[in-house]
Amino acid sequence: SGLPGLVEFRSLSKTGLSQVTLIFADGTDIFRARQLVTERIGQASGNLPPGAVPVMAPISTGLGEIVYYSIGYAADAKAPADESTRLRDLRLLHDTRVRPALRSTPGLADVNVIGGHERQMLVEPDLAKLAKSGVPMSELLRAVRRNTENAGGGVVTLGGEAFTVRADTRVRTAQDIAGIPLRPAGLGPAVTVGDVARVSVGNASRMGAATVDGQEAVVGAAIMLAGENSREVSKRAVEKLAAIGTHLPEGVKLTVLYDRSDLVGATIRTVETNLFEGALIVVVVLLVLLGHWRAALLVALAIPLSFLLLLTGMAVSKASANLMSLGAIDFGLIVDGSVVMVENFLRRLEERVRALGRPLTEDERTAELSTAAGEVAGPMFLGVTVITLVYVPIFALEGIEGKMFKPMAAAVVVALAASALVALTVMPALASFWLRAEGHAEEGGLIRR
Repeated sequence: SGLPGLVEFRSLSKTGLSQVTLIFADGTDIFRARQLVTERIGQASGNLPPGAVPVMAPISTGLGEIVYYSIGYAADAKAPADESTRLRDLRLLHDTRVRPALRSTPGLADVNVIGGHERQMLVEPDLAKLAKSGVPMSELLRAVRRNTENAGGGVVTLGGEAFTVRADTRVRTAQDIAGIPLRPAGLGPAVTVGDVARVSVGNASRMGAATVDGQEAVVGAAIMLAGENSREVSKRAVEKLAAIGTHLPEGVKLTVLYDRSDLVGATIRTVETNLFEGALIVVVVLLVLLGHWRAALLVALAIPLSFLLLLTGMAVSKASANLMSLGAIDFGLIVDGSVVMVENFLRRLEERVRALGRPLTEDERTAELSTAAGEVAGPMFLGVTVITLVYVPIFALEGIEGKMFKPMAAAVVVALAASALVALTVMPALASFWLRAEGHAEEGGLIRR
């Protein structure tokens, strides 16, 4: 407690695990917060039980698991017949070769593993043999612990050269532990760990498992660093897995189970399809309502131009273009101002042509367009402003709701502002070059009847 910006503190404790969750105010610098928490952990470490080492979770979010994969044997591979041994070997291979290599992928915060068995050396004392040999249990524990730790022996200088002395007591096989001496031969018959205990390769206790296609398996999860692009990081992780797979033992393969880039790609395709179909429908409706193909195409230009301004604004503000933000764009609202502007242009030009009984000169067309723009500029701008004000209350949302809906409201507001700008500037300029009323002296189109 007492950390700047800390909003909520909660903890969960159960057998073998204690989890502490700190929630900071929105906008807090995550790196500074982690530094402060690390300092507090260092202060509290002295009060923890022996062997309890606090570890801070990686910088990620609840949706940070972007790639799931499994490691297993191919159908024709020579795999251990015993399932427990097979899962233990796969877990060891993953933890020693796959995980370290995958963690080096840019954009990944960590790699988790689910399922399998963690390899352990099991020492099961025989109480009768301990009593017969006269070796206490404490001595057995002390000998195993002392002889499985690396130790330095200093430096020996010979002939002007310095040699580092190091005791490498890493355990590789069960026989390494079984051969540890408990009592030297000079004090009676020599006694080793193997004489008073059964030493074997076993499995550590586990709290869960993973299955693939109904079969127990070893599954890995690549966790993305908070703030990274999930599509790009997913692609890099999958490519890295493919490279790692080429260096695994024969018959062992890595299979991608879930790739976030597939979901992102499907979302992008959905947005693109919706935008294209929406724009096409708007163009067809405009052609039917205006009854003038030049006017319809002129109004339709407001869609890509307004959308380009929207994307420019989002790029400058570093806003995310996603399904929530882009999916809320209504092309009907975007072309609303341009429809009003172009329809009034067309009406004024046709009325002037009918009044004069001849085509208009360039000066006359420019004057009519200027007058027509002045007539509807105010009402059109007011209409767009009213629609924009509808979305303003959304910006007052906070927390999860604010993060979900603020990008949508911001995208709509920027799109409406861009459409108003296009209607007031681009439409009059293009109409002076493109729009003609000759040959349309009779009123046509549903919107002008």
